[in-house]
Amino acid sequence: MLSGFAEITLGHIGREWPYAPNAVLAGPEDLVAPRAHHPIFYGSFDWHSCVHSWWQLLTIRRLEPDGPAAARIGELATARFTADNVAGEVAYLLRPASTGFARPYGLAWALALHGEACRHAEGWGATLEPLARTIAARLTDYFGKLTYPIRVGTHFNSSFAMILSLEWARTYDPALAATIERRAREWFGEDRACQAWEPGGDEFLSPVLTEALLMSHVLPAADFAAWFDAFLPDAEWGQPVTLFTPAHVSDRSDGKIAHLDGLNLSRAWAWRSIARVLGEGHAVSGVALGAAERHVAASLPHIADDYMGSHWLPSFALLAVGVG
Repeated sequence: MLSGFAEITLGHIGREWPYAPNAVLAGPEDLVAPRAHHPIFYGSFDWHSCVHSWWQLLTIRRLEPDGPAAARIGELATARFTADNVAGEVAYLLRPASTGFARPYGLAWALALHGEACRHAEGWGATLEPLARTIAARLTDYFGKLTYPIRVGTHFNSSFAMILSLEWARTYDPALAATIERRAREWFGEDRACQAWEPGGDEFLSPVLTEALLMSHVLPAADFAAWFDAFLPDAEWGQPVTLFTPAHVSDRSDGKIAHLDGLNLSRAWAWRSIARVLGEGHAVSGVALGAAERHVAASLPHIADDYMGSHWLPSFALLAVGVG
């Protein structure tokens, strides 16, 4: 299964076109091919998808070091992760017009990529460190000054980026970790009886479950169980029903509608992770694991149906099946 995910991603990690830049153009000089701005992350349709596609490939290489894709992944990473290429990526982020670029979703994934790269012996982590440090400083400032959390189920979601960033920061940047933990408690600590009005038509994250998953990383296990019971008091009965029901994807060639496959996969990841923290004795754990299986079954068979999904869904599939 993992080698299948890798093969899909190896087919687009260096595919430059089509490309969605999602950037502010400061002038006509910015109208250039993607790799001119992004010497590492120019493939996979957009910058953030390329970043987490690399995270996925390195993760699979670590999990299956003798797998059919491992050697190719290593060769590509060594060719792409060079000091000059990293300097090019950092330079782009430091442009005045790039203040909000890939914030927070892509930036958080870049921290996750650096953390994974550090688990490999080839020195990729050290090479990528200047990029990670630049991003960490930016996210520390951003989370510190953001007045209210962003609760949508798309790239701007605060909780998802905080989950990825916190895992990295606890090892590499205690100041960022402290900022995330403080803001999570301030923003979400008193949330109760969530109504779960989701999904939106183009969401690939559950605002409700990403918030809960973040709090499972921030609070001690017993405190999290108490918080969760107040946040979703009817979850043991499968309510709100929308959180336990996979989203229907009507057109996988539509890039926005295809996001719903990502929602199913990210919900599966969240439910599985929450059940693990709650423990087998909690009334919600079995219900949560059942929901995870239904969500995986709804979307895992479709991750390669169309390029609008295949350029990013294998990363979320890796999360959904509980490895990584």
